[in-house]
Amino acid sequence: MSILKSLESRSNTSCELCSSTENLTAIQIEPKQSDDVNDHILVCETCKDQIENPDSMNANHWRCLNDSMWSEVPAVQVMAWRLLHRLRGEGWPQDLLDMLYLEEETLEWAKATGEGEYPNDKVVHKDSNGIVLQNGDSVVLIKDLKVKGTSFVAKRGTAVRRISLDHENAEYIEGKVEGQQIVIITKYVKKI
Repeated sequence: MSILKSLESRSNTSCELCSSTENLTAIQIEPKQSDDVNDHILVCETCKDQIENPDSMNANHWRCLNDSMWSEVPAVQVMAWRLLHRLRGEGWPQDLLDMLYLEEETLEWAKATGEGEYPNDKVVHKDSNGIVLQNGDSVVLIKDLKVKGTSFVAKRGTAVRRISLDHENAEYIEGKVEGQQIVIITKYVKKI
């Protein structure tokens, strides 16, 4: 039996990530463990495109991982773990990662491509809840902040849209509050 036929049988002819039944294809989960069905998953065209092009990922599409991460198939678990790590900045994937348990061998396979690791020299900005912040994100202040050198106070609950990151210090972001560009300490913000 071919790998595709075996995958269709295993998955009930549906995408093993989002359960779609259209435009299904087999993809191999790297690094290759063997040449059999255990190294492959059956995915739809939408999932395949977003896996191969991480910059075009639609976070809402991947809410399906809430179900597929519980698959008994290690290859599906590995892909779910990797995708959740790619989406960590969204907030909800971190909650799923906290619940997800992988056998030691499966976790090593998931980490083998370097997914989920932040290089030590890369500055990573995190909000008060530990959510990774990106340029252009929106945050809300969780504390009244006196702006140094002015009589201005940025009030708790104020939304700051389209933040920019300080590439040298993980504790600082910049954003406009009431038309004024200010530096904000990340521990005083929460991503929206």
